[in-house]
Amino acid sequence: MVTAFTRLSLVDQRNLFARIVARCKATVGHPSPVVVFDLDGTLMDNRPRTLAILQELALELREEAHAHSEAIAAAKAESLAYLLTDTLRKLGLEHPELAKRAEAFWKTRFFSDDYLKHDIALDGSVDFARACYAAGASLVYFTGRDFPMMGMGSFQSIRDLGFPIGVVGTELVCKPDASIPDELFKRNEGPKLARVGHVVAAFDNEPGNCNAFREMNPEADVVFVDTQHLPGAPPLESKVHIVADFRTT
Repeated sequence: MVTAFTRLSLVDQRNLFARIVARCKATVGHPSPVVVFDLDGTLMDNRPRTLAILQELALELREEAHAHSEAIAAAKAESLAYLLTDTLRKLGLEHPELAKRAEAFWKTRFFSDDYLKHDIALDGSVDFARACYAAGASLVYFTGRDFPMMGMGSFQSIRDLGFPIGVVGTELVCKPDASIPDELFKRNEGPKLARVGHVVAAFDNEPGNCNAFREMNPEADVVFVDTQHLPGAPPLESKVHIVADFRTT
């Protein structure tokens, strides 16, 4: 993944994560510590989900003897772009009709429970989330996924990948409606996390969301996970930490 951000060194990343885990230790007389995690592009890599959908599209196109079926079938997860149109362009496919068809095919599947099983955990993310939980923090999975179409699948995916969920001190917070812009949703709902406890750390792969968390929680360690993000994102606030994943070794 191409990056324009200066990431922490592995040593600094390890030290940051150790500090966050230390901050997760609950103390008598103080609000419970809370760690907030986004899902897509933060704890999880959703490119395998898109790849599975593209493989299905390629099969459908093969049945029609479509000229571009093999180009789509040749896509690799590591080369997928954030936007599907950019992915098609990288595959040499700049055909408006095919792009429109592919977009519709992808959208109905990508934003649904059934395909979340293809997501994989980012390196180190499961161990880090478990460490925060074991230290005493409540975990809030605060996602731009919507509950009607993706809520049940998200819960199952979080559980199956090994993240703490479905136990005391864990919550999954989804949008009530898919039409709500992600950043607007997080800015509106973020302050309500105070009902859970004191946010000591927040992780997201969107610069705009990270900036919002910094505004809402100036004492928290806000961490930008530099995987993929929406093109045209705003500059990161200077105190946001930047990491590629959750590795410590």
